Amino acid sequence: MTSVVPARTSAELIGAEEPVLAHNYHPLPVVVSRAEGTWVEDVEGRRYLDMLAGYSALNFGHRHPALIEAAHRQLDRLTLTSRAFHNDRLAEFAERLAALTGLDMVLPMNTGAEAVESGVKVARKWAYDVKGVPADRATIVVAADNFHGRTTTIVSFSTDEVARAGFGPFTPGFRVVPYNDLAALEAAVDETTAAVLIEPVQGEAGVIVPDDGYLAGVRELTRREGCLFVADEIQSGLGRTGRTLAVDHESVVPDVVLLGKALGGGIVPVSAVVARREVLQVLHPGEHGSTFGGNPLAAAVGTAVVELLETGEFQRRAADLGEVLREGLQALVGKGVVGFRSRGLWAGVDVDPAIGTGREISERLMREGVLVKDTHGSTIRLAPPLTITAEELQGALRTLEKVLTAHA
Repeated sequence: MTSVVPARTSAELIGAEEPVLAHNYHPLPVVVSRAEGTWVEDVEGRRYLDMLAGYSALNFGHRHPALIEAAHRQLDRLTLTSRAFHNDRLAEFAERLAALTGLDMVLPMNTGAEAVESGVKVARKWAYDVKGVPADRATIVVAADNFHGRTTTIVSFSTDEVARAGFGPFTPGFRVVPYNDLAALEAAVDETTAAVLIEPVQGEAGVIVPDDGYLAGVRELTRREGCLFVADEIQSGLGRTGRTLAVDHESVVPDVVLLGKALGGGIVPVSAVVARREVLQVLHPGEHGSTFGGNPLAAAVGTAVVELLETGEFQRRAADLGEVLREGLQALVGKGVVGFRSRGLWAGVDVDPAIGTGREISERLMREGVLVKDTHGSTIRLAPPLTITAEELQGALRTLEKVLTAHA
């Protein structure tokens, strides 16, 4: 990457944001101006190893050549028609995405939250039209400590008071049970249940990996009780955990899979509801839509993403390098790390609170040239691009050890 002399410094740019940007985020004090692969550069030319990858939106790294080429090629032809007309990119995208997930039909949307909202609507419509639940009585069972987005409906079934406080009244129709608890889930399901909506790995909660057999148990329970299994794979899917989908670790095929983030290749927002035909067929023209959903540019980039995943290369990289990550973190237990959870190239790392909060650890790592993000308490998340090398990953782990031991 070639450095560019900034028109304004990082401090000046951060200060300029303060009066004009809503304070809905608390970003680390780094101002990124360029990126390539696993590395980003700030306006002063300092380089950082990206160990967050846009919360999995950048699974293939920054500006992956195949994805950039697909976007450029499409930009020269057609970017948007709306769904008022057909476009020549959408059919291939839907066909290949459905085949990749082992399902039948695709509802294209834009953001992850839109995919979740769409999944909720589809599940309710299916409950009324197919299952025969009385009108306005459908319920959806979700897990505590979930993160599915921040729309009004989604925060209605969040257990995070920071996400909920001040945004009521909340949307009814949801039942919350503990994650990774099949007995509690079974007790919550009844004749009104349209769906069970869970993350196969809870990302925002700190990369919480369920017990072996939990996902298979959810699949068996929902099948037996006649409701849908909706898997939110927006963060966990598309190679992140070492498989195409996190549910693949238990050879489970949900009725509905929600995708986003990496589906847009870090270039444009692309999300999708992918489902069995008899589920998505409950939608009819006019009942749901999106002006930008399935636009030609998004479909072109999304198809290129699917093409990368069809080779299996990135799933294998995440699995192999996930072992490097796991072994490296295990070596840090007792050296400032009090525990961790990982699956593929994804980890939640619990740091000794005496050493610092997750925010403080993230800031110290930033000063050493490594970018991560904290979650609750003294937990940080690691989710590097799947293009990271073993050497880069080991370098990041050495930096983490340096930061921890310096403040032990």
